[in-house]
Amino acid sequence: MLLALLGAGATVQLTRSLPDATLATTVASTMRIPGDAPKLPWPDQGSAELLIEGLGRLGGSGTDNAAPIGSVAKVMTAYVILRDHPLTGDEEGPSLTVTAADVADYQARIASNQSLVPVRVGEKLTERDAIEALMLPSANNIAHQLAIWDAGSESAFVGKMNDAAADLGMTATRYTDPSGYLPTTVSTAPDQVKLARAALKSKVFAEIVALPSATIPVAGKIRNYNDLLGVQGVFGIKTGSTDEAGGCLLFSARLTVGGRKLTVVGAVFNQPGLNTPEQLANVNQEVRALLRAVRRTVKQYTLLPADQVGEIRTAWGATSPVRPATPLKVVGWPGMSVPLEVTTSAPGASVTAGQPVGSVQAAGVRVDLRADTTTPDPTLWWRLTRTG
Repeated sequence: MLLALLGAGATVQLTRSLPDATLATTVASTMRIPGDAPKLPWPDQGSAELLIEGLGRLGGSGTDNAAPIGSVAKVMTAYVILRDHPLTGDEEGPSLTVTAADVADYQARIASNQSLVPVRVGEKLTERDAIEALMLPSANNIAHQLAIWDAGSESAFVGKMNDAAADLGMTATRYTDPSGYLPTTVSTAPDQVKLARAALKSKVFAEIVALPSATIPVAGKIRNYNDLLGVQGVFGIKTGSTDEAGGCLLFSARLTVGGRKLTVVGAVFNQPGLNTPEQLANVNQEVRALLRAVRRTVKQYTLLPADQVGEIRTAWGATSPVRPATPLKVVGWPGMSVPLEVTTSAPGASVTAGQPVGSVQAAGVRVDLRADTTTPDPTLWWRLTRTG
């Protein structure tokens, strides 16, 4: 009878389900891409800011003090107009009829050598025409006309501009006119990058600022003052130039790295020069140098090599290293901080070599975690004497 009991007990022990193995990983929640942070060729004067959508801020230079930004102010004018009167696809939008007051405003600005487009009483500009005139040849008179059309007065529209700036967190920005001609309209490179990111969410805005030229009533063909269009992937956004502001450029550029399509958004402001052509040439030179450096710096880097990052341990003490199936490579730059997310699955009682047991993900890239070796089966003695 004792033998029978022993035999029955052994049978129960040998046929019991084996408990699941445990899996522990050592992958940190955040890692930095190896290497020293890049030293970009920031301008010696003025200020600058660079950001890559989806990756983060590359850096900036200069002070946080607000300064005149010239016609870059028109980005906010366009942003408010398209927010209040959205356009989609090829829509032209409602028409603006040129009044005698609009013509008088145009004529009054000629003597001060402002950027303008000619207008005629009774002329009709669609909303799209007006924004093209605003953003390409930087027409100050159209900025004024759009402000009246939208808000009834220029002062009311400027109030809308400042409210929008506050909503976007542009704490160092103050608009006093819709064109940026006044030196009292001031901002910073980081603030304007915030605005650019918001404005580019409008496909119509992005399409317009990328146009080398357009044709509108009365003025005919108008040319974009942004000579960097198409250079280093640049597809916008707005130039600015006055005696007080110097040369300014708020820009966006496309960049493809490791099959990933990226958008660079940046600003270089307050560059020196004796006149508009010289100021814009200087700011363009600085932007070219920064974008060349970005292309050299932003690459695909190995964030997590295919080394051991964890261990599977069976209930009977057998172990198997866990490692990524391939190195985890991300797009970024040396020193960039990258969040990681690890997910694991129950490995079962034991594992075989190459068995997926989870994954690690960073910057939109996912790599499987795999068991490195097959765990041996438990011994007969362990099966017979196990208590759990």
